[in-house]
Amino acid sequence: MITTIFWIVQIISSLLLILLVMIHSPKGDGIAGIGGASHVFASQKNAESGLNKLTMWVAIVFFVSTFIAGFKIFG
Repeated sequence: MITTIFWIVQIISSLLLILLVMIHSPKGDGIAGIGGASHVFASQKNAESGLNKLTMWVAIVFFVSTFIAGFKIFG
């Protein structure tokens, strides 16, 4: 039972981590970033900050569950 729950957490966290990384806006905006036009709206900065925190927590869950799987702590 605990093994099944563990693997469900592992799969969901890995898929969610992939999705969150793909949602992030690129930091190197290329030529568009030279004029600063990419940082016009303050609300975008707040949304990016929240997305960064969520990505960090999902990554922690993923790495801890991967560590547990590597040492086969549960089954």
